[in-house]
Amino acid sequence: MATLTIRLPDDKHLRLKKLAESQGLSINKLIEELLAIALVEFDTHTRFKLLVAKGDQKAGLKLLDKLDALSE
Repeated sequence: MATLTIRLPDDKHLRLKKLAESQGLSINKLIEELLAIALVEFDTHTRFKLLVAKGDQKAGLKLLDKLDALSE
């Protein structure tokens, strides 16, 4: 497992801490979950672009539906 150190302004750190507490999570777990969401969105976008390049419109629209479902 890798370790990542980030620098945040104090006010953002406090807000993240409050958000994590409201979710019953540690800041570390909250960041891990937020990063997982960002990576899923990135992977979906990348796969969509590949399908568009192949011209597979039906599969591309199916991926867009999945992305829409994630943002609800």
